[in-house]
Amino acid sequence: MPLAFGVSAANLHDSQAFEPLIQGIPKIRSRRGPRRRRPAKVHAEKAYDIPDCHRALREWGIGDRIARRGIESSTRLGRHRWVIERTIAWLGG
Repeated sequence: MPLAFGVSAANLHDSQAFEPLIQGIPKIRSRRGPRRRRPAKVHAEKAYDIPDCHRALREWGIGDRIARRGIESSTRLGRHRWVIERTIAWLGG
């Protein structure tokens, strides 16, 4: 289940919409224990591997799993990304 998603202009780089998207995540309800306000970790593709995105996640206390440019293959994140892309396509359809 996507926690938040946004629609932006075609000529806007993904990283520019990253921080408002993270701020738009609603509180997470849990059955046991205290309610978490934010997810524990965010999975993202190489477009988000810039210092501003890492800084924003650190400020919010969220762990990151961002594929590193030039070092890491994005195939490991592909299994998570496919679910998100499929869900957005269903919502758009």
